[in-house]
Amino acid sequence: MTNALSRILETRDWLLADGATGTNLFNMGLQSGDAPELWNEQHPDRIKKLYQMAVDAGSDLFLTNSFGGNASRLKLHDAGDRARELSRMSAEIGREVADASDRDIIVAGSVGPTGEIFAPMGPLTHELAVEMFHEQAEGLKEGGADVAWLETISAPEEYIAAAEAFALADIPWCGTMSFDTAGRTMMGVTSAQMTEMVEKLPNPPLAFGANCGVGAADLMRTVLGFAAQGSERPLIAKGNAGIPKYVDGHIHYDGTPELMAEYAVLARDAGATIIGGCCGTMPEHLSAMRAALETRERGPRPSLEQVAEALGGFSSASDGTGEDADAPKRERRGRRRS
Repeated sequence: MTNALSRILETRDWLLADGATGTNLFNMGLQSGDAPELWNEQHPDRIKKLYQMAVDAGSDLFLTNSFGGNASRLKLHDAGDRARELSRMSAEIGREVADASDRDIIVAGSVGPTGEIFAPMGPLTHELAVEMFHEQAEGLKEGGADVAWLETISAPEEYIAAAEAFALADIPWCGTMSFDTAGRTMMGVTSAQMTEMVEKLPNPPLAFGANCGVGAADLMRTVLGFAAQGSERPLIAKGNAGIPKYVDGHIHYDGTPELMAEYAVLARDAGATIIGGCCGTMPEHLSAMRAALETRERGPRPSLEQVAEALGGFSSASDGTGEDADAPKRERRGRRRS
């Protein structure tokens, strides 16, 4: 399938993705409990600013403000029937920003989890999940998104349903899972198991990888786990800017621009092609990451010891995929917040 992302991947060794959505929107006035997706209609100028900040900081790809834009999550805000419309708006604003740039910029339509548990433990069926993801994908496609971007997924069933939905919408896609429980997703998936799942999909992603999770070191261990499987698909690394802490009643991520620059280079050397940040990653982090990727020579694949030395130890002794039980471990200082 020829598309904007695959074309740019043919000419580049790495792409810089964007940073945080929620952190930046909270700084613009979003209140806890509000639906960010409603801002696509209520405050399109702020969403445009969000995208523009990423482009100005050097991002080659940014995600749309549509992470919780499926019917299941929007119904909590009495907007369950607006999934397609709000997703379309998010992509339209993104298309405007990308087309105004003097560089090739990829608009990636963010698609997050439904928030529901699959049957028989919960109410979500495969058919319903496909329907919700398909609705959102059609909206993103109508708005001009270059690709759908599945992120922060824990359940393999949800990843598989999204892949089917994107095929129905005839839109290329990328997909990441969040490894935040001793190197596994909340549902127990390891990096090796995700790689195996991706390769078996009838409609596989253009690129796959990990986002969010605990901190940059843990995410790097997951990326190394992907690389060890030998997949030829481009890998995605989108790690949090350090570890969250409560400071004066607010959540603050302790990762400095310098730390995120080290992370970006290590991710590239580990085999990642699309490199960005997640929670806590601000424009100043992205600028430092871009500068490091442009000026520092590619090095050999880093070891777990080198990752721990540069980024801090890991939150668990093992990620369940290799002989890393003796890997450096740090004290868990906080829990992930989206």
